[in-house]
Amino acid sequence: MLGITDYSDGVLHDISFTLGEGENLVIIGANGTGKSTLARVLCSLIDNRSVTIDGEPLHRIPRKERKKLINYVPAELEIFDPYLSVTEFLELAFEGEAGEIARILEALDISHLSLKPCRELSSGESALVLIASALVHGARCTILDEPTANLDPRRTKAIYELLRTTGRLESRIIITHDLNLAKKLGYRLLYLHDGAIEYLGDSESFFEPENLRNYFGDSLKVVGEHVVVDL
Repeated sequence: MLGITDYSDGVLHDISFTLGEGENLVIIGANGTGKSTLARVLCSLIDNRSVTIDGEPLHRIPRKERKKLINYVPAELEIFDPYLSVTEFLELAFEGEAGEIARILEALDISHLSLKPCRELSSGESALVLIASALVHGARCTILDEPTANLDPRRTKAIYELLRTTGRLESRIIITHDLNLAKKLGYRLLYLHDGAIEYLGDSESFFEPENLRNYFGDSLKVVGEHVVVDL
C-alpha cells in the first residue's frame, strides 16, 4: 500500500521500505535521528517525489483524496484557534455518522472534555484528544507520533490496548521512544540511526538481548516480556 524509495535530504539518508495493506509499523530511534521528519515525508507535508500509495505517487493525488489515505497525528496539539472546544476541533476532520465523535470520546473515557476549550487541555488530555482525532479521521494509514507521551500508566495501557485492537485504524505507523510499548505491540519495526535505517524487520528479532546490546550497549535489558532501562 505505502512505499518510499531512495529518499534523502539533510536529515534522512537513502530511506526505502514498503508497508503492506493492513500492516503496522513501529519507528524508533534516538532524539534528532529523523523519525518525525520521516513521518512528514510519508504524508507529503515535506514535498517529495519518493512516496507512493497503491503504486501511485502521493504528490499527484489530490489533497481531498490524500487525506482519506494517510493521516499524520503530531506529538503535540497544534490548532489555529485555541478557543475551539474539543468537539469543534474533532469536527474539523469528521465525515462520519452523527454521534460518532461522542462514541469515540466515551471509548477513550474523555467525554468530560467534549466542551472544554483546547487551550485549557493539559498535556495528557491533549494527547488523548489527538488519539481521538486519529479515530475520527479514519484514514487507511495513520501515523501517530509519540501517542503515549505525557500519559499516566493507566492511560498508556488504555492506548496500548486500543492500538492493538481497534479496527478503525487500518494501518498504523507508531513513532515512539517507549521501547517497552514497541515490544509489546509486536509490530514490524524500523530503527533509525543518524537518519538511516539500521534495522527493518520483525519485532521479536530486534528485541533479542544480543541485538539490543549492539544498538544500546548495557543501557537496556529484557525482563520477561518487558524492556527496561538497566540503571
